[in-house]
Amino acid sequence: MVPGNAKNEAGGRVPSQLRKGVLEYCVLALLREEPKYGVELLAELAAVSVMTTSQGTIYPLLSRLRREGLVDTELRESPSGPPRRYYALTPLGRAALAEFAGAWPDFRNAVDHFLNDPQGDPA
Repeated sequence: MVPGNAKNEAGGRVPSQLRKGVLEYCVLALLREEPKYGVELLAELAAVSVMTTSQGTIYPLLSRLRREGLVDTELRESPSGPPRRYYALTPLGRAALAEFAGAWPDFRNAVDHFLNDPQGDPA
């Protein structure tokens, strides 16, 4: 693919690669205040178009986060249909989110630096 032909919409190659790199931490951030179930997480991610993802992505991610001890799960009765699996942030998940939040500004600033001045020369 020629870089100039990359799509700028949510389904383009660049947003897809960026989303892959940060989706885990966005999910952890969405669980910061209260437990949520998978479809609820999908809807909240989709509210920001570049973060729209699929069930085929979110459920394997949630399973991995559970195996790594970053989230816990709990089945709760649903007012409509079968019980729902809710995901809640664990202390280890909170620590991972805090580490990401601490690293993100420097990372974002570094990328912005190269985008604004590709030679890396001080302004």
